[in-house]
Amino acid sequence: MSDTKIPATQVWLITGSTRGLGRALAEAVLHAGHKLVATARNPEHLSDFAARYGDQVRTVALDVTNEQAALDAIAVARETFGRLDVLANNAGYGDVCPIEDTSLAEFRAQIETNLFGVINVTKAAIPLMREQGSGHILQLSSVGGRIGPIGRGPYAAAKWGVEGFSEVLAKEVGPLGVQVTIIEPGGFRTDFAGSSTVIQEGRPEYDATVGKTARFQRDFNGKQPGDPVRAAAAILHVASLAEPPLRLILGSDALRAIESNDLAKLESDQKWRDLSSSTDFS
Repeated sequence: MSDTKIPATQVWLITGSTRGLGRALAEAVLHAGHKLVATARNPEHLSDFAARYGDQVRTVALDVTNEQAALDAIAVARETFGRLDVLANNAGYGDVCPIEDTSLAEFRAQIETNLFGVINVTKAAIPLMREQGSGHILQLSSVGGRIGPIGRGPYAAAKWGVEGFSEVLAKEVGPLGVQVTIIEPGGFRTDFAGSSTVIQEGRPEYDATVGKTARFQRDFNGKQPGDPVRAAAAILHVASLAEPPLRLILGSDALRAIESNDLAKLESDQKWRDLSSSTDFS
């Protein structure tokens, strides 16, 4: 909405604030003078925020898969700061393993956190933002939400779900004054590919695919091109815009991969155009 007014001081809620992009974003939000509800499974890991920023920040325990915990976290924003301007759904993880060797329990666990966690917290925030007639929901997806990354079947399934969910959400809440932006990072020097990730090559038959990915991931950790501080600055900028993009790719590696992948899809669609249109009634 072109007449949307962005407050100079915003109230943010960030999930997964203890490390990675979530930590960098929380630091940037507080340094910029905004107010923050910083959440994590263990809020003790956020104690330094409270020590440094005092009443500017509230730290809250939040397991994003828990519906009541999500409602309680949003209530903290309302009760402490009176509103919620920006929700950043950042919490998530992605293991590496062939689909065949990934148990259904692990599939469910990753989808529960990466997709249903986003749905839980988003749904908890919508009523408050609808009442305000304003707000901005930032969905931390991934380059893996636009392409199918080898070895990350559950993660990609969840992130593609986040993308579809968020497109629908944007169309439903946009007329109410609530904006949605899907953030799609590539490789950043965070803990995402370190201790946060279980990397398994799987059985020998997948050595040339998932095995190659696993070896690359271990070697790539710490060498990713993306700077989390610059990513946080870009996200903060998008949150200041009256007309933000629906999608924002972060990182030159993600940009190259997504552009190449989208072009290949378009070329394939054109190649099979006649067969696709042949299914209509005569």
